[in-house]
Amino acid sequence: MTLTDVVEHEMRSSVMPPAKPIVFVVDDDISVRESLELLIGTAGWHPELFPSAQAFLDHPPASVPNCLVLDISLPGLDGLELQKRVAADRSEMPIIFITGHGDVPKSVQAMKAGAVEFLTKPFPDDVLLGAIRQALERSKSSLSQAAEIFALKERYSSLTEREQQVMKLVVAGRLNKQVGGELGISEITVKAHRGKVMQKMKADSLADLVKMAEKLYLDSSAKA
Repeated sequence: MTLTDVVEHEMRSSVMPPAKPIVFVVDDDISVRESLELLIGTAGWHPELFPSAQAFLDHPPASVPNCLVLDISLPGLDGLELQKRVAADRSEMPIIFITGHGDVPKSVQAMKAGAVEFLTKPFPDDVLLGAIRQALERSKSSLSQAAEIFALKERYSSLTEREQQVMKLVVAGRLNKQVGGELGISEITVKAHRGKVMQKMKADSLADLVKMAEKLYLDSSAKA
């Protein structure tokens, strides 16, 4: 299930009270998992615990703000390898690495690959909680942006082929007369299509429409 699938499921489901953010923990040390479970739960988040990377990968992605607290040294698939898998399949998930070994090269590698933080055990509770808050805020922002893009794609797909053509030319800076000339239709017809585009895309102004087009990666430099 991709991030888009998660967003689509959320947007089409019934309105429900917001669920708690989820903090996933992958660590083969049961004492660490138990202590983090208590700490995370006390902070008001929902902990999900896994003893191995594969057990985590078998769990479906979350549809609420979430992050991963990951031990870098794991049996089988290690933390850095799991980070690569997450980057490929759940690219928006922030990762906080924890380790008992203080491996500097691995720390640098993890941070270069996008980890939010790299903490050496034992670490103060407030340091980990601060890192988790930062990661959850990043996740919340990513999910919000994904939901916005999904909604824009839904609106864009509701446009007819002609309306899509008009929109691309309009956001590229063409005047109604120019659009009509390029598409072989009258200026009055262009105005009608343009009005429908604004209505269906829920754009209040041309500037709004241009911003929407940029987010949709439309070609704003259509050839004359």
